[in-house]
Parts: sequence; C-alpha cells; structure tokens
Amino acid sequence: MTSTNRRQVLRIAGAAAIAAGFAVSAAQAQSQDKIRIGYAISKTGPYAGGAGITTLPNYQLWVKDVNAAGGIKLGDKRLPVEIVEYDDRSSSEEAVKAIERLANQDKVDFILSPWGTGLNLAVGPTLNRLGYPHLAVTSVTDKAPELAKRWANATFWLGTSAQISNALAELLGKLKSEGKIGGTVAMVSVADQFGIELAAAGREAFKKAGLTVAYDKTYPMGSQDLQPLLKDAIASNADAFVAFSYPPDTIGLTEQAQLLKYNPKIFYVGVGTAFPLFKGKFGAGSDGVMGIGGWNADAPALKDYLARHKAATGQEPDRWASPITYASLQVLQQAIEKVGKVDRAAIAKEIREGTFDTIIGKVKLKDGLLQEVWGVGQWQNGEFYALAPASLPGARAAVVPKPEWK
Repeated sequence: MTSTNRRQVLRIAGAAAIAAGFAVSAAQAQSQDKIRIGYAISKTGPYAGGAGITTLPNYQLWVKDVNAAGGIKLGDKRLPVEIVEYDDRSSSEEAVKAIERLANQDKVDFILSPWGTGLNLAVGPTLNRLGYPHLAVTSVTDKAPELAKRWANATFWLGTSAQISNALAELLGKLKSEGKIGGTVAMVSVADQFGIELAAAGREAFKKAGLTVAYDKTYPMGSQDLQPLLKDAIASNADAFVAFSYPPDTIGLTEQAQLLKYNPKIFYVGVGTAFPLFKGKFGAGSDGVMGIGGWNADAPALKDYLARHKAATGQEPDRWASPITYASLQVLQQAIEKVGKVDRAAIAKEIREGTFDTIIGKVKLKDGLLQEVWGVGQWQNGEFYALAPASLPGARAAVVPKPEWK
C-alpha cells in the first residue's frame, strides 16, 4: 500500500470512528431514563445544624417539585431526578472523598455543593478538575472573585466577606450619624474561614465608616462557654455587639447574653440568626436581634416558597441562604434545559452567562457571582426582615435601640 493510500484509509477509519462515537453518544442520550444527582452533606458533626436547616431541605424540596412536574426536560422528553447522597461528617477530607466517589463510582450527572464556606473551598478544586458545575451557595469569602476566575465551573451566591461587612458598617455608620448609637463596636468571631475573613473585612469596613472596634476577640469553633467574651464586651461599653458566628455559637451567645442581661443597642449575631429555630427558641426575645442575611419578606414569590417549604419539609426555611439555595437549583434546571443535554461544561457556562427566573427574582450572575446580596436582617414582630444594603428592594428600617430581652 502506498503512503497516499494509507493516509486515505486512516482518514476513512478516523471519520468512521468519530461517526461511531456520535452514534454511541446519541444512543446513550436516547436511552437515558433519569438524571442522577449526588451530594455530600453534613448530617453529623458541627456543620450538621446549618446543613439540616438551609441546604438539605431545599435539595429535597427542589427534587420533589421537579419530579412532581414530570422531571427535567432533556431534549424532547422529561427525566425524573434520582438522588445519591453521603454524609461528609463536617469533614473536608470526607467531603472530597465523597465527591470523588459520586463522580467515579456512582457516575452521577451533577453534584450539588456541601454546606459552609470551609467545605465549599475544600471541594472546589476537585469539582473543577472533574468538570462538574459548582454552585457554592453557602460560601462567604473574599476569595470568590479570584476563585470564580480560576474555576470556570464555579459560581458564588451569598456575596463576599467585604460585601457583608460593608453592608453592616454602612448601617451602623448611618445610625451613628443619626445619633441613635455611639461609635464603638465589640466584635467576636469564630476561628473558621468564615469568621476569620468576615472579621478582617469588618475591621476595615468599620474603620471606613468612622467606627471604633473597642473589643476584638476570636474564639475556637465548638466553644460552649461564651460568657467570658460577653463579659469583656460589656466592659468595653460598646453600643454595638457584632458576632461573626456559626449556628451553635449564635444560639449560645444569645442565650448567655440574656442570662447576663447584656442588652446593647445593637445585638448582631451570625449564621443561624435567620433560622426558624432562633425564633422558635427565643420567641418574643428574638425581637430586635440583628443577624447576617435577610430576605424581602413581603415578596409574593417568597411567601409562596415559605408555605411550600413548610408543607413539604415540616419546617420553615431560613430567611437568608434557604431561598438562594432553592433559586440556585432553579438556575441549574433551567441551564440544563437550555443546553438540552448532559454537557456539564456547556451547562456551567450557561449558568454564568444566562438570565433566569427564580423565587428571588431575575438572576443574572456577574463574573460568576450573585451581586445583590443581603448583609443585615433583623427580627421584627416574628419575621426576619432585610435591612441592608438599603438600596435593594424590600429593605426595612432598623428598630434601634434593641428592645429589652423578653
């Protein structure tokens, strides 16, 4: 055989192989009868409380809603969603192992994210390497813009530490200018990625707003006796108490502040303030407490979501990351349906570039980040209303000073 003939044979064989590959892919697409979605979530360990309120119920509600509507539209048919789940035990190592198992052994079509900043940052490189869209919903980090550039598959939904801290600082600075509070802040923060970043951003933001941090202390994750921190905050005589805390500490700080009769004009605590269990535990005593996040409680779509969440899961959603978690899944579904096939790279691109209808309104990410995010909310008469940034639709006026503990 001449070299020319040999090249012709190779070209024909190559074309045949490509055609066969397309035929196999088409056959696989036609034969697919479900969409398998996996996740590793903290069912045990210190993150279980947050995951069990914010993330897992919304994964379950979304799957229920999707399957009740006939499934996700893929091409000319609708496919039901099947879930594969693992307990990451609040461990970065376990979370990464579970992601590898979901991709390589379970062969799931999509992987949903874990709960919390630390675990999302831990699994990010693995999800990027494996090519799965990463909806890093419950992650608050100033690294988000940089990571979104590095990981083309990743999107961030709760804002950066600077955005959260700036919203709080702007609110406190405004209240100071109105003569409603003094200019000093007592700040405590959990020694986790979340707390460390927010405290660093907070120091800068408070300084720019003309506020003085009179007390600044970091505490280990899992701390139960928080009274020494509160006693030092009392001694600082600051008008505003700010805690960048995780759910167990948020509850503990509030409970122990009541025992100490510590009632500053501003009492702001972190993740967990917007949880229904906070209102359930403290009742009327939650009135006036500020915390991270918030939502437009009067929006009809969110009122409907609250009712559906409660009916389906037996509990109310949290008033911050829960609706955003559900909205992110609506975005995922719409992106899959727009692409029309399980092409993860194309779907990740569509999530970044498309415009979507969700329960929180129109969603259009910019550079991989959701831009309109709440930093401060407050319990007022049994509802957790968003306060800041004041420029966002639905922002309420703050009740200051905080009422006496009840």
